[in-house]
Amino acid sequence: MRIVLASSSPFRRAILEKLGLPFDTLSSETDETRLDGESPEQLVQRLAAAKAKAAAERCDDALIIGSDQVAVIEDEILGKPGSHERAVSQLKKASGKTVRFFTGLCLLNAATGNCQVEVVPFDVVFRKLSDTQIENYLKKEKPYNCAGSFKSEALGICLFEKLQGDDPNTLMGLPLIRLVRMLEQEGVAVI
Repeated sequence: MRIVLASSSPFRRAILEKLGLPFDTLSSETDETRLDGESPEQLVQRLAAAKAKAAAERCDDALIIGSDQVAVIEDEILGKPGSHERAVSQLKKASGKTVRFFTGLCLLNAATGNCQVEVVPFDVVFRKLSDTQIENYLKKEKPYNCAGSFKSEALGICLFEKLQGDDPNTLMGLPLIRLVRMLEQEGVAVI
């Protein structure tokens, strides 16, 4: 069956390429507004499924992968900062603390309607960061379109004390260990 990644993220694309399976990408327009009372886990679960279902409207014969991620610190969701000032604020808040990432993963068989959805947590323990370290990092990397204001696959790794989770790919937005199991349940053998 054809595999479709319902994302325009170059990071998710690069992660999925690790499996060596042919796939297409299809960007899906999904309103990512958090619903009243919705927990971070519920949010990413709903959005991952919504992205897959939106892509299924344009290709009804594929296995569609949807994914969404949020970063949470002290019960606050850290979105994409969008500006230098907000990025400084986010990194100051994360300094010396643990940030928990929740990644929603959905595999939708558009032909049968079978939908598998999971939420995978991943923790990042930040080093105690000085104002100078934060400024130097932001000037070099400019992670203003990244939740939490860092790119773990690049220089952002310098901000961390340790990583805690089952699959390092989860931190970059696509938990491959879980995805392989989901694909196998749909009859796709990766190895």
